[in-house]
Amino acid sequence: MSTSPVAADHAPIPDAVALRFQELEAKLRKARPHEDLTMLREAFEFASSRHSSQKRKSGEPYIAHPLEVAHILADRRLDRVCVVTGLLHDLVEDTGVSLAEIEQRFGADVGGCVDGVTKLSRLDYYSTEARQAENFRKLLLAMVRDIRVVLVKLADRLHNMRTLEFLPPEKQRRIAQETAEIYAPIALRLGMGKIRGELEDLSFRFLEPESYQLIQEKIESRRESSEDFLDALKIVVANRLAEADIPVRVEGRIKRASSIHNKIKRQQIAIDEVYDLLALRLVTDSVKNCYATLGLIHSQWRPVPGRIKDFIAMPRPNLYQSLHTSVITDTGQTFEVQIRTEEMHRMAEEGICAHWKYKEDRVGADVDDQRMAWLRQLVEWQQEVPDPNDFLSTLKVDLYPEEVYVFTPQGKLIGLPRGATPIDFAYAIHTEVGHACVGAKSNGRIVPLRSHLRNGDILEIITQTGHTPSSDWLNLVKTSRARNKIKHWVNTHRRKKAEEIGVKLLEKEARRLRVSLKKLRPENLEKVCRDYGCPQAADLYAALGYGRYSARQVLSKLFPDDITTSGQPARPKSAHTVSSGAASDKVDGLVVTGIDDILVYRAGCCNPIRGEPIVGYVTRGKGVAVHSRSCPNVENLMYEAERRIDVEWARSGDLLYKSKLLIEVSDRAGLLNDLTNVLTDESVNISSVESRTNNSKGHPIIEMTIAVGDVKQLDRIVNAMQRVPDVRHVVRAAG
Repeated sequence: MSTSPVAADHAPIPDAVALRFQELEAKLRKARPHEDLTMLREAFEFASSRHSSQKRKSGEPYIAHPLEVAHILADRRLDRVCVVTGLLHDLVEDTGVSLAEIEQRFGADVGGCVDGVTKLSRLDYYSTEARQAENFRKLLLAMVRDIRVVLVKLADRLHNMRTLEFLPPEKQRRIAQETAEIYAPIALRLGMGKIRGELEDLSFRFLEPESYQLIQEKIESRRESSEDFLDALKIVVANRLAEADIPVRVEGRIKRASSIHNKIKRQQIAIDEVYDLLALRLVTDSVKNCYATLGLIHSQWRPVPGRIKDFIAMPRPNLYQSLHTSVITDTGQTFEVQIRTEEMHRMAEEGICAHWKYKEDRVGADVDDQRMAWLRQLVEWQQEVPDPNDFLSTLKVDLYPEEVYVFTPQGKLIGLPRGATPIDFAYAIHTEVGHACVGAKSNGRIVPLRSHLRNGDILEIITQTGHTPSSDWLNLVKTSRARNKIKHWVNTHRRKKAEEIGVKLLEKEARRLRVSLKKLRPENLEKVCRDYGCPQAADLYAALGYGRYSARQVLSKLFPDDITTSGQPARPKSAHTVSSGAASDKVDGLVVTGIDDILVYRAGCCNPIRGEPIVGYVTRGKGVAVHSRSCPNVENLMYEAERRIDVEWARSGDLLYKSKLLIEVSDRAGLLNDLTNVLTDESVNISSVESRTNNSKGHPIIEMTIAVGDVKQLDRIVNAMQRVPDVRHVVRAAG
């Protein structure tokens, strides 16, 4: 029988915490009866003593957090090393404990896992993106060595998300965004459906609280009727399968709030049009009975065309297997049915955790484990992506699962993301095939390179010797492999051209200003290169060629005694001059940091407004275009790191920014008045209003251009409009 633990320095442990630890011991003893739990108690007492003076934002003792992380891991029946790491995972980061001390006390396996989970130190001089990127690089490398690292990290993030309400709003949004973009997709890739679902719902709750509340209210308003409907279905299905002698366990569920929101947003539909809002899950004993059950379901209710998916014959990349179908009752009610075996169900819920508990002494990723193939590729490709922004965008793309399966003429199956093109397919085969790709045949017919691949296509790539990729392909491809290979080729060749242009521009301007580059002293050139942050002269010439600096600027530094900076050239009327001084606050509220005499304007494709994260891109002859970081064009523009430039919003300013909203509605009298009342409450002016009909759905669309002060005000308006009765969908339009 357990006694109440005492911390190593004899500090008393709160009774509630001690009781919770005893529950943890009981879980592990039941799940793994042959394991020695002495290390578990030692780890708890050690962590309690080191965290004894710390409190969480909620006011509870800090040790409660690592203890709950350990519980999450124990619930998945993971091994002692994993659970002990959960107890110790914050010691290096938040106390004075060293990794060497942890290894000495608890062994190399625990020490390695704690190291993998611990964030990198000494990154204070890095940007936020660089810190985030480097920490994720470390996590990925640690995952390859020991997959338990990411299991602990996911448990840590899950408990932090469960207690996120105690943090300031800005930190809530940042953590929730990172969870939605990185951690939930990692859980999905590892097949951990339960953790992934909870992470997505919690992220949605904090990122879009108004929409979350709206959907939750709609779910709750019909929960009783939905549950009654599902209970009735369970009886019908159980009786029908019993008659056919098919053993089955029947479960019912209402779709998660975040999944409903994503579907509504992606397909621009109302909640009533979500076919799989309600679902039955049928768990049987064999693959044969899975297909037999599908046949019985279709004989009972009519299937919805195009909604039948066989993930048993063709599993998802994370090894998820199930049969999916949507059916419609005689009363017009639709619902989804998922059919799987018990083993498939365990894999769908727990993913790699379900596999782990049947393998002792498992540490790294098996060569044959498909779930980990993407991870090995990521680790290889990250060596080719030194830029933090590129790395993070690549990671976010790669974390989403493949949705399209196509065949080579030889019958090899290749999985690609939804929306992939023949170019993606070509690069998936080989880099040289991608570079030389000039066309493609799908099922024997020539198709455009921009066409989207479909499941089951047999694709043949047409190549031509000497052909080279085009930068326009970056607008077509979906896979990071294709994108990185194209970027590398384009960067290499454009860099050489930029250097040549830079040298010519410098020579031409030198002749105009009557200075001789032959008299330039090497030490002066080296000093100016350092001033501009260029390691060598070739980098400075490339920056000139890209248009980042003017030749006159550089020459005035190279020959300060011979050239004055008076008489600046005229600026195009379409752009605004922004300097690093206070005057820049008057121009669209934008500041270009550290560089004088440069033109700047807000890009028309996304028209960013104050408060949005922004990024600058040096164009040729037009100055700096400022884009929103979420602009779909940014990823394609930013493949040339030399053309990025730091921009930010001025700290103060009372400018207004025009923003266009598209509001899909159900037609009724007085609706426009209700929408304008929302704007009146925010003291916002309307620049223009137009109305048209959505041709695909027949719903009216109101196009409204308004002037707002910042992105927070725009978010308030969108959320308030979304709550107006008969408003189906509100989105911000580009331009």
